[in-house]
Amino acid sequence: MTALPETEALPETATNARRVALIVAIAFFMQLLDSTIISTSLPQMGQSFGVPAVAMSIGITVYMLTMAVFVPLSGWLADRFGARNIFLVAIALFTLASLACGFSQNLTEFVAARAVQGLGSALMTPVGRILVLRNASKSELLNATALITWPALFAPVVGPVLGGFITTTLSWHWNFFINIPLGLVGLALVARFIPGDREADPKPLDWPGFFLTSLGLACLLYGLERIAHPEDGMLPTIALIAAGIVIGWLAVRHLRRAPHPLLDLSSFKVLTFAISTLAAGTIFRVAINATPFLLPLLFQLGFGLSPVDAGLMILAYFLGNLGMKTVTTPTLRRFGFRPVMVVNGIIASASIMACGVISPQTPHALVVALMLIAGLSRSMQFTALNTLAFADIDAAQRSSAATLSSMLQQVAMLFGVAVAAAILNLSQIARAQPALDLVDFRIAFFVIGAIGLVAALRFLVLPPAAGAEVSGHVPGN
Repeated sequence: MTALPETEALPETATNARRVALIVAIAFFMQLLDSTIISTSLPQMGQSFGVPAVAMSIGITVYMLTMAVFVPLSGWLADRFGARNIFLVAIALFTLASLACGFSQNLTEFVAARAVQGLGSALMTPVGRILVLRNASKSELLNATALITWPALFAPVVGPVLGGFITTTLSWHWNFFINIPLGLVGLALVARFIPGDREADPKPLDWPGFFLTSLGLACLLYGLERIAHPEDGMLPTIALIAAGIVIGWLAVRHLRRAPHPLLDLSSFKVLTFAISTLAAGTIFRVAINATPFLLPLLFQLGFGLSPVDAGLMILAYFLGNLGMKTVTTPTLRRFGFRPVMVVNGIIASASIMACGVISPQTPHALVVALMLIAGLSRSMQFTALNTLAFADIDAAQRSSAATLSSMLQQVAMLFGVAVAAAILNLSQIARAQPALDLVDFRIAFFVIGAIGLVAALRFLVLPPAAGAEVSGHVPGN
């Protein structure tokens, strides 16, 4: 296929924009499901490999670090070789690595396969967003973003439940084998329906920028991941986070001065992108990502429910995520981004705090209703954030903007889990108790909810017409 320069891309219909977004969503679902489903099968995998279950965490760590190293390169690769081509490579790598994970006979083979999976994942997320941005007009962006957001809402909730079921009824190998049909379908759909495109004059690779950005991101993410495991020692954790911050500062300094930087930081001069990704958006995503981590622990450790019963409670949270999809677009069109993100952000934060009030004595119907509200508001905010981020990004900025957004979302995801785990641990230490109790979860939910509330009020700095071209909202109506 002859690649088309971005400036000469063929006009796309709304149907094609939705189709591209749906295909990208399938790939995202495969990737995010794999990231969450593995946690339930680590003990069985350790037993199969003849190693302690705790040793299996290296598979998660290697996956995360490989992602951190190669995510900054994804935008440049998409411009140099074409977003469609790189997306095909990403899906193929991820699918083949999943097959290798399932057939692994020992820990070394599994870790090597997970590293390749991490490479595929690193390319998949930002390049998938680039494809959606290139195939959707401003008026179609809201619906397209809503489609590619649902995997991020669906997979973390259903993954652990599905993983437990598969591991119990079949074997841990099938947690990876289920990616094979998804990957094959994704490859066929991308090859058939997504048009090729390529930057007309790709920039040379900024090797210093790649090295500094990747190393800084890897140190920061690994340090944040270690916070959730205080038994590993705090000094290396603090050193890693500090190194990540310092190297990150050096990376930003270089990117601002380089003639052809790996990442174009001018996107941060666009108010809607800066607020929804770097400032209030990152803070709110911390609260959003901490909640799915806390809820299973609350129901199992705080309420004493079995994993199955806890999963059924969280199912209501997932249904809330899906239920909001049908009303998100009309709501944003009616009221605009600023009021929706402020009001809905307050509701979402209040629902997180309310999770700290419930107890085993709370009627199940009330708990289910709370899970639905928390899921509904989380879904609305997720879609609004992801759409507003690219509302005012021009064609020259979008590859770097998609890469930067993916990097910051990775930081927010791990930081959310790290903050929640740190609060639980500190609360337990302050009480001088050997195990977590309901009071520790109350404190964690109140703090996380307060973080979300601060971020929600921060969206007030947006102008009334922010993202109006995308939402279709006319201020004053």
